[in-house]
Amino acid sequence: MLKYIICLIIGYFCGCISSGYFVGKFYYMDIRTKGSGNAGTTNVLRTLGKLPALITFVGDIAKAVIPILIIRNFFATADNWYLLCLYCGLGVVLGHNYPYYLKFKGGKGIAVTAAVILSTAHPLFIPIGLALFVAIVAVTRYVSVGSLFVVWYIPLNTLLLYRDNSQFIHMMVISLLFTALAYFQHRQNIVRLIHGNENKLGAKKEA
Repeated sequence: MLKYIICLIIGYFCGCISSGYFVGKFYYMDIRTKGSGNAGTTNVLRTLGKLPALITFVGDIAKAVIPILIIRNFFATADNWYLLCLYCGLGVVLGHNYPYYLKFKGGKGIAVTAAVILSTAHPLFIPIGLALFVAIVAVTRYVSVGSLFVVWYIPLNTLLLYRDNSQFIHMMVISLLFTALAYFQHRQNIVRLIHGNENKLGAKKEA
């Protein structure tokens, strides 16, 4: 169990590298005081525009992909790589959402969850998932709806590919934590969706 905890801790400190916060500081603002108050890609897009959002997105992807690939290729075995990478990825999401040096106020974890999917899911899932996400956002214009859909991909990947594994229950519990965290972080978005006042993609950004 110690190796899983170590992967979780490594992931957490990688996740604490808040791309959105540092991009905001480059523009002389605390992104957490603007728009939705979130340090993630969507709020950077609405507040600062496409290029800062792209930089934020790439940074958030990298801080998850790099440690997961290092663990997968250099420290894991064929039997335990998936579970070790899930623990590392979960740590990244926790660090991204709750960075200790920002008073535990970070992002919502969707970009880093997507990075975990890129690093661990079956290759066939990736283009299908991306196409569905783009289609959902294009039709609804709600990034939150697309995001809440995407976070089911890790449990789905685990169910389809590892249901016969001796550690399946362990894997599924960790996989579902990604989904639970995303829904918890989007709780206000869900309330706004229910009431019909959720922010739509392309809406005028806050001055």
